[in-house]
Amino acid sequence: MTTTPVIAKTVMVGGAPMYPNKNIVENAVNSKDHTTLVAAVKAAGLVDTLAGPGPFTVFAPTNEAFAKLPAGTVDTLLKPANKDKLTAVLTYHVVPGKISAADIMKAAKKMNGMAEYKTVQGEPLKFQVDGKKIWVIDAKGDKARITIADVNQSNGVIHVINTVLIP
Repeated sequence: MTTTPVIAKTVMVGGAPMYPNKNIVENAVNSKDHTTLVAAVKAAGLVDTLAGPGPFTVFAPTNEAFAKLPAGTVDTLLKPANKDKLTAVLTYHVVPGKISAADIMKAAKKMNGMAEYKTVQGEPLKFQVDGKKIWVIDAKGDKARITIADVNQSNGVIHVINTVLIP
């Protein structure tokens, strides 16, 4: 049995091409929709980790997602004194391995419509499939929708989401 290799295509995110031969950080810094996330990754000291070999699956909140947080939340998290809390929030959006939208849908189908993956932060995220939509659900029951799936990177995959999840 032979399998056909999947050819990763370049996807546009935040007005910039996300090249599958570049790593997560190299691509994310070019997305105008992810400037807050990039600033947070830098403030938490996670640049080297997310530029490393991985693989990682990153659920990347947009600037609009960060803007939905209560006023002052982002500024507070970016302060050096809150680095541990910021790191926890960011690593709650990262799952070890490279998990495609199809993988999530397949896992959810096997588990009565709800898949679960453990984050790098240590707590699980749940994934609910509704038709072609995939919802990411945190421990408190807050939901984010994957708005752009399967943005392949050299060291994993990014799924753009519309809400910041807080552990």
